[in-house]
Amino acid sequence: MSRRCFVVEFKEPLGYGDGLTLQERAFEKVSAGEADGILLLLEHKPVFTMGRSGGRENLLVDKRILEAYGIELYETNRGGNITYHGPGQIVAYPIFNLSKWKKDLQWYVSCLEEVIIQVLKDYNIKAGRKPKYRGVWVADKKIAAIGIAAERWITMHGFAFNVKVDKSHFELINPCGIKEFSVASLDDYVERVDFRES
Repeated sequence: MSRRCFVVEFKEPLGYGDGLTLQERAFEKVSAGEADGILLLLEHKPVFTMGRSGGRENLLVDKRILEAYGIELYETNRGGNITYHGPGQIVAYPIFNLSKWKKDLQWYVSCLEEVIIQVLKDYNIKAGRKPKYRGVWVADKKIAAIGIAAERWITMHGFAFNVKVDKSHFELINPCGIKEFSVASLDDYVERVDFRES
């Protein structure tokens, strides 16, 4: 089956609201049949987002501290709990019509995880999954978070892959509601990281 897909990459960090607007526009184009898939690749300005599972209880600081750090707070319709987006993190928003691939959200999320696992393999980093938690893990450290939404089998949101990220921001939350494990970034394992190469 032939599919019409497009990749749109943004060079400068975007506010989370701008990212949502871009996703909505891409969703409209895919819904209208103008494309089968549109992949948005970007960085966000610092932001905590809460998914359908909530997450405010996993925010460890008040609004005053967030303002001091310059971090926004958003509630979203994606799956999952609270997570962080910021510079040095690749955020991928695949707006795909799964009717053109496979109508299976579990399969789709596993595919997103596999993309990151294979990228890390190229860097000789052994990564995998945890049965209880979605995302990609290097041992007991989470290096990529995944949260999606879908309507009429068209996907929104996606994954955030830590490449060269300020991990101190993660200390202000329990990322994804997880308290027993920490986060990792590609630059923990690779001496020189070229963000645009990842």
